[in-house]
Amino acid sequence: MKRDNLVRLARFKVNEKRRQVEQLELMMGEFGRMAGELDAQILNEEKRAGISDVSHFAYPTFAKAARGRRDNLMNSVKDLRVQLNAAKIAHEEADAELVNAEKLEQRDEAEERRAASA
Repeated sequence: MKRDNLVRLARFKVNEKRRQVEQLELMMGEFGRMAGELDAQILNEEKRAGISDVSHFAYPTFAKAARGRRDNLMNSVKDLRVQLNAAKIAHEEADAELVNAEKLEQRDEAEERRAASA
Protein backbone atom coordinates (compact mmCIF):
# COMPACT_ATOMS: atom_id res chain seq x y z
CA MET A 1 0.00 0.00 0.00
CA LYS A 2 2.81 2.41 0.83
CA ARG A 3 4.40 1.81 -2.55
CA ASP A 4 1.07 2.61 -4.20
CA ASN A 5 1.08 6.02 -2.52
CA LEU A 6 4.68 6.51 -3.60
CA VAL A 7 3.78 5.76 -7.22
CA ARG A 8 0.79 8.11 -7.11
CA LEU A 9 2.93 10.87 -5.64
CA ALA A 10 5.60 10.30 -8.29
CA ARG A 11 2.97 10.44 -11.07
CA PHE A 12 1.61 13.65 -9.62
CA LYS A 13 5.11 15.17 -9.60
CA VAL A 14 5.70 14.11 -13.20
CA ASN A 15 2.40 15.64 -14.31
CA GLU A 16 3.11 18.83 -12.38
CA LYS A 17 6.58 19.20 -13.88
CA ARG A 18 5.21 18.51 -17.37
CA ARG A 19 2.58 21.21 -16.83
CA GLN A 20 5.26 23.67 -15.73
CA VAL A 21 7.36 22.94 -18.83
CA GLU A 22 4.34 23.39 -21.10
CA GLN A 23 3.37 26.63 -19.37
CA LEU A 24 6.87 28.07 -19.74
CA GLU A 25 6.99 27.10 -23.41
CA LEU A 26 3.59 28.72 -23.94
CA MET A 27 4.71 31.92 -22.22
CA MET A 28 7.90 32.05 -24.30
CA GLY A 29 5.89 31.66 -27.49
CA GLU A 30 3.41 34.33 -26.44
CA PHE A 31 6.16 36.78 -25.51
CA GLY A 32 7.91 36.10 -28.82
CA ARG A 33 4.67 36.77 -30.70
CA MET A 34 4.11 40.00 -28.79
CA ALA A 35 7.69 41.11 -29.52
CA GLY A 36 7.09 40.44 -33.21
CA GLU A 37 3.97 42.58 -33.15
CA LEU A 38 5.90 45.37 -31.46
CA ASP A 39 8.59 45.12 -34.15
CA ALA A 40 5.93 45.62 -36.81
CA GLN A 41 4.50 48.62 -34.94
CA ILE A 42 7.98 50.12 -34.59
CA LEU A 43 8.63 49.74 -38.31
CA ASN A 44 5.26 51.31 -39.17
CA GLU A 45 5.91 54.24 -36.86
CA GLU A 46 9.40 54.75 -38.28
CA LYS A 47 8.02 54.68 -41.84
CA ARG A 48 5.29 57.14 -40.90
CA ALA A 49 7.77 59.53 -39.31
CA GLY A 50 10.48 58.93 -41.91
CA ILE A 51 13.08 58.57 -39.13
CA SER A 52 14.68 55.27 -38.22
CA ASP A 53 17.68 56.58 -36.27
CA VAL A 54 16.95 56.00 -32.58
CA SER A 55 19.38 58.75 -31.53
CA HIS A 56 17.69 61.36 -33.77
CA PHE A 57 16.02 64.12 -31.73
CA ALA A 58 12.71 63.70 -33.60
CA TYR A 59 12.55 59.91 -33.33
CA PRO A 60 8.92 58.96 -32.54
CA THR A 61 8.18 58.61 -28.83
CA PHE A 62 5.82 55.72 -29.51
CA ALA A 63 8.57 53.82 -31.34
CA LYS A 64 10.98 54.44 -28.44
CA ALA A 65 8.45 53.14 -25.93
CA ALA A 66 7.64 50.13 -28.11
CA ARG A 67 11.36 49.34 -28.40
CA GLY A 68 11.60 49.39 -24.61
CA ARG A 69 8.64 47.05 -24.25
CA ARG A 70 10.03 44.74 -26.92
CA ASP A 71 13.44 44.66 -25.23
CA ASN A 72 11.78 43.85 -21.89
CA LEU A 73 9.84 41.00 -23.50
CA MET A 74 13.00 39.59 -25.07
CA ASN A 75 14.79 39.76 -21.70
CA SER A 76 11.85 37.94 -20.17
CA VAL A 77 12.13 35.25 -22.86
CA LYS A 78 15.81 34.79 -21.96
CA ASP A 79 14.90 34.45 -18.28
CA LEU A 80 12.13 32.00 -19.12
CA ARG A 81 14.57 29.94 -21.19
CA VAL A 82 16.72 29.47 -18.07
CA GLN A 83 13.64 28.51 -16.07
CA LEU A 84 12.57 26.14 -18.84
CA ASN A 85 15.89 24.33 -18.78
CA ALA A 86 15.61 23.92 -15.00
CA ALA A 87 12.01 22.72 -15.33
CA LYS A 88 13.00 20.16 -17.98
CA ILE A 89 15.72 18.81 -15.70
CA ALA A 90 13.23 18.62 -12.80
CA HIS A 91 10.76 16.81 -15.10
CA GLU A 92 13.40 14.26 -16.09
CA GLU A 93 14.27 13.69 -12.42
CA ALA A 94 10.60 13.24 -11.51
CA ASP A 95 10.25 10.81 -14.41
CA ALA A 96 13.20 8.79 -13.11
CA GLU A 97 11.65 8.75 -9.62
CA LEU A 98 8.41 7.43 -11.12
CA VAL A 99 10.23 4.63 -12.94
CA ASN A 100 12.00 3.63 -9.72
CA ALA A 101 8.76 3.73 -7.71
CA GLU A 102 6.99 1.57 -10.32
CA LYS A 103 9.85 -0.94 -10.24
CA LEU A 104 9.67 -1.12 -6.44
CA GLU A 105 5.91 -1.62 -6.62
CA GLN A 106 6.29 -4.41 -9.18
CA ARG A 107 8.96 -6.08 -7.04
CA ASP A 108 6.72 -5.91 -3.96
CA GLU A 109 3.77 -7.34 -5.90
CA ALA A 110 5.94 -10.20 -7.17
CA GLU A 111 7.10 -10.94 -3.61
CA GLU A 112 3.52 -10.90 -2.36
CA ARG A 113 2.46 -13.34 -5.12
CA ARG A 114 5.34 -15.66 -4.28
CA ALA A 115 4.49 -15.50 -0.57
CA ALA A 116 0.81 -16.17 -1.29
CA SER A 117 1.56 -19.14 -3.54
CA ALA A 118 4.00 -20.67 -1.02
